[in-house]
Parts: sequence; structure tokens; C-alpha cells
Amino acid sequence: MTSAIPESQSATGPTSQGRCPFPHGAVSLTRRPEVATPPGAPIAQDERDIYRVHDFKVAREVLRSEGLVQAGFGADMVTQLSALRHQPVLYAEGEEHHEMRRDTARYFTPTSVAAYQPFIARLADQLVGRLAVRGELDLDELSLTLAVQVAAQVVGLTDSVLPGLQRRVMAFVEGEGDSEPGAPNTQTPLAKLHQLVDVPLFYTLDVRPAIQARRRERRDDLISHLIDKEYSDLEILTECLTYGTAGMVTTREFISVAVWHLLRHPELRADYVHGTEGERHAILHEILRLEPVVNTLYRRTVSDLMVGDQLIPQGSVLALNIQNTNSDPAVAGEDAGQLCPGRALPRGVQAPMLSFGDGHHRCPGAFLAIRETDALLRRLLIWNDLRIVREPTMTYNEVIKGYELRGFRIALG
Repeated sequence: MTSAIPESQSATGPTSQGRCPFPHGAVSLTRRPEVATPPGAPIAQDERDIYRVHDFKVAREVLRSEGLVQAGFGADMVTQLSALRHQPVLYAEGEEHHEMRRDTARYFTPTSVAAYQPFIARLADQLVGRLAVRGELDLDELSLTLAVQVAAQVVGLTDSVLPGLQRRVMAFVEGEGDSEPGAPNTQTPLAKLHQLVDVPLFYTLDVRPAIQARRRERRDDLISHLIDKEYSDLEILTECLTYGTAGMVTTREFISVAVWHLLRHPELRADYVHGTEGERHAILHEILRLEPVVNTLYRRTVSDLMVGDQLIPQGSVLALNIQNTNSDPAVAGEDAGQLCPGRALPRGVQAPMLSFGDGHHRCPGAFLAIRETDALLRRLLIWNDLRIVREPTMTYNEVIKGYELRGFRIALG
């Protein structure tokens, strides 16, 4: 068995040849063929006047800068809502954002995640048991159940008056439209009508019952914390939407793509199944580096800003292509396009690279996402007769700017 190198043991730079010491022959399964710009390419301004970033070091500099604000995924609309005294954590900046992150960090620490572990383990056992009883199931449905139920525990969405939380959460990202700043609005009247219905439905059936339960008795979750901070119901709703879509949708896709890789490559699967926790996490981090769920992050400059050696004017939008930045050969090595859990990275570069973002808006639930993915995969992949019945169909969601894997049919026996 080859041994994946845990992140804490990464080398100080790429190997002398830049080649993977443990090649499995795996390459990206989700890269869009129409994206012709190579990884590591310099900043280029397109026909929409958006500055496209494909270089890792430039992208990380942008994400760590205080001279930019969030753009994309409805940022312009949300930040202009006058009814919000507190901006959602995804869009807040400055001291307001830093305070919110400090206050909520405790929900995502290794200690807190360990407290969720029995719940995650029971749920993973139930899902694998369901597969064993039925013989075959769609993995994307199993992964959605796990991702939604775990995130619901952290956020506090545990008092819904009707079943169907999964469907109601997915409704916010499965609609039409393009979240890129400046993109034309192509939504049909029916899609707009759905939007008018989905938010009140989510609030009435899921968020308001949770708020009412926690006003009567606080619990150790995000909604209780927001009530203590005197957030309004509307502000709590926006945070639930933010954490819900971020924590549920992205983890669902990552579980599917990780299983897809591991079932297609038996040696990699064996490394995972027989590995230590650190080795398993190294494999998951490397899959995520190659297959970031959110492929594009957007930022807008609040003043003229030097990025690398280029002056970006005030009010400009930068689009960071995360799949390309993660495959930048100047950082990830000559074989950056291959999956290599033993990859040596420069000191200070984390194994998933920019898949969880970076800087003050880095995903707070990164550790939780890896732990819950590992919990399900360990229970699935230990079955020697687990096999793919139908490989997933991949589409691209322009709302979240990421891939979707559907119809991924797996079977036992």
C-alpha cells in the first residue's frame, strides 16, 4: 500500500521533477472542456470587463486582501437590503465580519465537530444500511441526506413542521440564472415565480419553527447564537440560506466526486480504505484540490488596487478560476493535473489549495465537510462488492458556479 502524505508533513516545495511519487492515473472528472485558458495564466480582462485570474499566488493575494468585497451569488442585491441591520456573514466585511467569524468559530472547531461525530456516524450507518437493504441507490441522494442533516444540526434547522427540508434547500440553487456580476437575467417567468414562493416556504416550514423553539429554550447552535445577538427573523433567515446552501450543496457534490474517483481507481481506493485518518484526509484533500466544487469566486475592488504587477481600477470585478489556480504548475508541480495524495506543496500552501477559499472569507466548515465525507466513505468503501451501476451525469450550475453530479447509481453485490 502506498502511503499518502498528510498535510502536516508536506514538503517545502514541489519535487525536483514536479512529478507525483504515487501516480494512480487519475485526472479531473469535472473540468469543463470549453475552458481553454491554462492553469497559471496571467490576469486577462474579458469582454464583460471582468478580470479573470488563473494564477494561484495572484488569486490568494486577492482573497487575502482587505481592499475587495464579495461579488457574485447575489452579493449586490443582498448588501443593498435596507432591512438588514446585520449583513450575512458571506457578504459582511471589515470588523462586522471579523466579529461574526470569531463568535461562530466555535461551531466548527475540531472539538465541536467531535461532538457531532456520534450523530454523523449514526446517520452514515443508516444510509449505508438503506443501500444494503435496497441493493442499489443514487449516491447523490444519499450524500444530500447526509449533508443536509449534518448542516441542519449545526445551524439549528431541526424543528421543521413538514418533511422536505432537502427539497426546499435545493430549490435555491437549482433555479435558472447566472450569478456572475453583470450577467444578463435569463430567468423565465416561472423561475421568478418559484423564487417568490421558495423563500416564504422555507421560512414558514423550517426557519420560523426553529426560531420559536430556541426563543423558548436556547441550544448550542447558530440560530440560538443569532437570537442572543438580537438578529431579526429576516436576518436569521438570510444566514440560514447562506449556511444552508454553502454547507449542504457543496458537501453533497464533493461526496459524489470523491466516491467516483475512488471506485474508478482500485489502488487509490485501497490506499483510502486501509489508510490512517491523516492518510484518508490527504486523499480527500487532493481530490478536492483537483475537483473544487465551487469553480469561480468573485471579488469587487473598493479602490484602485495593485494585484500582482497589474493595476485594477476601483469597482472592477475579479473572477478567480479555482480549478485553474489549484492546478497552477508553479505551485502544484509539473503533474498538477493529476491526482496525487503525496503531492509536495510549498510551505504555507494547504493541501486543498483554494478549494475552501482563503483569507477572512475562507469556508468555516472545511473541517466538518471532510469529517462527514470521511464518515460516509469509510462505511461505503469497506464493502468489496460496492460497484458503479451508472456513472453520474455532470452539468454545471451557473448559480453556485460549480458542477452537479446526478443519477450516480451504486450497488452492493
